[in-house]
Amino acid sequence: MELSQAKAIITGGASGLGEATARHFAQSGAQVTLLDRDEARGTAVADDIGGAFVATDVTDEASVQNAVNTAVDKMGGISVCVNCAGIAWAIKTVGRDGPHALDAFQTTIDINLVGSFNVARLAAVEMAKNTPEPDGARGVIINTASIAAFDGQKGQAAYAASKGGIVGMTLPMARDLASTGVRVMAIAPGIFLTPMLQSLSEDVQAQLAADVPNPPRLGDPKEYGRLAGFIVEMGYMNGEVIRLDGALRMR
Repeated sequence: MELSQAKAIITGGASGLGEATARHFAQSGAQVTLLDRDEARGTAVADDIGGAFVATDVTDEASVQNAVNTAVDKMGGISVCVNCAGIAWAIKTVGRDGPHALDAFQTTIDINLVGSFNVARLAAVEMAKNTPEPDGARGVIINTASIAAFDGQKGQAAYAASKGGIVGMTLPMARDLASTGVRVMAIAPGIFLTPMLQSLSEDVQAQLAADVPNPPRLGDPKEYGRLAGFIVEMGYMNGEVIRLDGALRMR
């Protein structure tokens, strides 16, 4: 599949990894529809790249179905789905204020894991309607995991569990959708300079970057976007999780 011919929906597209991916796809000629809760920012990014925006709650079936239907109407179909929507809270299992709040754990799972699956499953229905390419390809789903899925730090029980779920469902989803010609991949980013990290002081950012073996810096969201684009075009990649972390192993 050529990126220039892609019809992509991107969750979390109003900022961070999602925005960078949307910009890279649009610059490469793809049609892009952004799904996000931030209507003001999402609309601004969509207007800037010549795409579309749909206010979406990834945990709500009706909201996502509406977004998918809107994307199909605007783009004439969906061939790529990139799930970047997510949250990350630092809460210990038992802290000074007592046990980890259960609703915080559930919300993290709902947005990061259930939300990704919710969007992917509904997008896959539309991808299955596409005319197959010579090798049978009809679409590709890219979910965002994290290196926390493999070596989560303290305070990351909820986040690591949600991202571990992304890793765990990659292969079975790829197998489920193989007969329809839809591939499923996941990217596990390390420490990237997203809006959340940009709010930290330069000293703290430098300390985080120093832990990355090579290159010793924070990841650039554009690098995530370029990898997502590569996955779209590399049709033999399926059912795998790619770490994008400069060889960082958290401890």
